[in-house]
Amino acid sequence: METKKEKTWIIIAIIVLGIIAFLVPNQIAAQTGIKRIDLQKHDLSVPGREMVQARIDFDGHSAFGKHYHHGEEIIYVVEGSLEYQIEGKEPVTLKAGEVLFIPAGVVHSAKNNTNAKASELATYIVEKGKPILVMKN
Repeated sequence: METKKEKTWIIIAIIVLGIIAFLVPNQIAAQTGIKRIDLQKHDLSVPGREMVQARIDFDGHSAFGKHYHHGEEIIYVVEGSLEYQIEGKEPVTLKAGEVLFIPAGVVHSAKNNTNAKASELATYIVEKGKPILVMKN
């Protein structure tokens, strides 16, 4: 049985991991000409799952490298056009108003091949307490 002190340390560790999971995507994006704006985050009725929604803005000729999520990602291209490379599939280019579904754990990347800004609305249905994204080499 855990003592009060052990429970306190567990709570502190969970809070620190949550902060890291929130900050890491923004730090990575800032280095690549990509801006991520977190819009909302809510627990779902499915135990252990949460919804996170973010707007991701891509400068002209910027790219976000290979990564995956601990859950599904639903993408809506808000403006411009973006090319998505999903592991095991041919690249697909989407323009404003088009959508894409990426299954949990599937490695993918995105890039803006134009001079104009492009933006997507990303909705993640992910495992609560895990990082929103995991970068791959």
